[in-house]
Amino acid sequence: MAARDPYEVLGVKKEASEDEIRAAYRKLAKKHHPDLNPGNKEAETRFKEIAAAYDLLSDKDKRARYDRGEIDAAGAERPEHAYSRYRGFAEGAPGERYEFHSAEGMAPEDLDDLFAYFSRGGRGGANIRMRGADLHFSLTVDFVTAVNGARQRLQLAPERSLEVTIPRGVRDGQVLRLKGQGEPGLNGGPPGDALIEIRIAPHAFFRREGDDIHLELPVTLAEAVLGGKVMVPTPSGAVSMTIPPDSNAGRVLRLRGKGVPKPDGSQGDEYVTLKVVLPEGGDADLAAFLRGWAPKHPYDPRRGMTP
Repeated sequence: MAARDPYEVLGVKKEASEDEIRAAYRKLAKKHHPDLNPGNKEAETRFKEIAAAYDLLSDKDKRARYDRGEIDAAGAERPEHAYSRYRGFAEGAPGERYEFHSAEGMAPEDLDDLFAYFSRGGRGGANIRMRGADLHFSLTVDFVTAVNGARQRLQLAPERSLEVTIPRGVRDGQVLRLKGQGEPGLNGGPPGDALIEIRIAPHAFFRREGDDIHLELPVTLAEAVLGGKVMVPTPSGAVSMTIPPDSNAGRVLRLRGKGVPKPDGSQGDEYVTLKVVLPEGGDADLAAFLRGWAPKHPYDPRRGMTP
């Protein structure tokens, strides 16, 4: 099924600003993120569609190319643009105009062949053997996949796709090279490569800093005051963590080795910031208790804040 218009997917106008596109993406991602909708295949499919739309519209170059009609909603070249780099090498009438769009991806020996081709009159006598051009794509992966690694399919064109291995701990903006998956060579020349730029979609509650993961964890008033064990999400699955008694909001606890895998085989850590959350809608018993407790236990948490 053809990809939907990315503006329609995110619910924004074509002239929307970058901030409006980012805000729309975050709102939809939080609503449909698979981690917040376990087992809901419809939400998973919708999240992938939202991430793909954001990937296209958040990239200025791709957005401009889509608006000009050069690529489709899936980011694939439209048929009339797919092989523009070789336009002009076909046989034609004398005096026709040749077009050479890019030397990107060509080895020096390929350029030598190209110069020899034109020095011999441009056609007929030369037997050019040229390496195919590299093709550039971007692939959006979700946060957890970027940390843990996986295989993901990339749609290159309407009838062509590739399985891409996402390495563990891949970084946003990292480029993967797929040998021989670019444009075909000329006259038996080797094919170019496919260069895949990885873009990592923001997560609903995880945040990455270097090789560490940061998470703001809601806890109850009782858990903060009395302490206890709670389950904490990590990219590799939920783990048990002990909250010490009398933990203030903003206290940071560390889960060793629960961050991003490093090239040397070690892993970063996950830092958990506690956020005390009161019962939604209030609690009459708690309020009554505090009315009696507060006058007998006065303290000023804002002392020392006088400018």
